[in-house]
Amino acid sequence: MQDQEQPLVSHLVELRSRLLKAVLAVLLLIVAMFPFAGKIFTLIAKPVLDNLSQGTEMIATGVLAPFLTPFKMIIILAVIISMPIIIYQIWAFVAPGLYKSEKRVALPILISSIILFYLGCAFAYFVVFPILFVFLPSVAPEGVTYMPDITNFLDTVVRLFFAFGLAFEIPIAVILLISMGVTTADKLATARPYVIIGILVVAMLITPPDPSSQVLLAIPMWILFEFGLFMGKALRKKNKKTEAG
Repeated sequence: MQDQEQPLVSHLVELRSRLLKAVLAVLLLIVAMFPFAGKIFTLIAKPVLDNLSQGTEMIATGVLAPFLTPFKMIIILAVIISMPIIIYQIWAFVAPGLYKSEKRVALPILISSIILFYLGCAFAYFVVFPILFVFLPSVAPEGVTYMPDITNFLDTVVRLFFAFGLAFEIPIAVILLISMGVTTADKLATARPYVIIGILVVAMLITPPDPSSQVLLAIPMWILFEFGLFMGKALRKKNKKTEAG
């Protein structure tokens, strides 16, 4: 009984160590960015500030909002920036229990998922935000001045960052489903119309209620689905050749 408990205790100790390292990485980034919280918030808010009417500014309606909102922003950024370290700590904990063949597949997928998540966030900031924050002031009714509240702005930005970051993981999900034998590329190709409808519904649910951001999420999701389908077919063919050889 003690022999069984010993490995469990050692695993728990290692898990705690890995989690502490991940948390420490996030905390160090928060401390490093804290003195620049205002400047970082202004940088993230640049697409909005550039498209406000002359003489208008963003507003803070909460008593503590001028302090708390930039602080929340750097916490979220610290988690996003620390993602490679967090993923590595998870990998270092799980990897010893994997076979060599599983490691060869899992490691490229982990690296690709991190890169794709960052690409999704970059797409949101450099492509979606400029279009979205040009569109929103333009549809304000006559007599209404568009002056976004910084707390609501942060909520929208975080939602979009994670929406596009996760949407860019679609190829990974498709490749995993095909490579694990859960489904086939042909079945997914046959179900393409339903997948596209699902993409449109997801884009409608996780983006702000404006057509521009919904379309800008739906189109990349569909392209990434097709890319995942192509890569899944290629990997499946390669695996079949390897097994036949």
